[in-house]
Amino acid sequence: MSLGLSPDWAAFTPWSALAGGALIGLAAALLLLGSGRIAGIAGLVGQPLRDLLQGQAGGWLARHRLRLLFVAGLLVAPWLWRLAAPLPPMRLDVGTPVLIIAGLLVGFGARLGNGCTSGHGVCGLSRLSARSLVNVLCFMGSGFATVFVVRHLLGG
Repeated sequence: MSLGLSPDWAAFTPWSALAGGALIGLAAALLLLGSGRIAGIAGLVGQPLRDLLQGQAGGWLARHRLRLLFVAGLLVAPWLWRLAAPLPPMRLDVGTPVLIIAGLLVGFGARLGNGCTSGHGVCGLSRLSARSLVNVLCFMGSGFATVFVVRHLLGG
């Protein structure tokens, strides 16, 4: 039994990964230079949701237009990619309860670390932020430890 997504390593090409990484870096740089905002998904999505939950709906769309456009770009990107090449096949080997628990843990970690992997890993490290370096070391170390425990100690 494997846990999580299983990439198709036979179909992996370093050029598409390089192009994807370059596009992520370009988008993050353009957002920072154009608006002064960090391209961290937790912050981009979290603030509009907090405003809605706190009843601050007046002028909501105008306040969050840039954030919504950025998230829309993330959602539309795979559809555009399909015009040029097929999406790699994905297989999910866990059930809904595991996905819910994993999502809650990721949300808790992003809140605890005051940001997510994209904010700290892509944007924070490129700005030489010491706080982001500590966060990246923590979430990467946690990921390594989790994979080790699941694969080698639990036999997954």
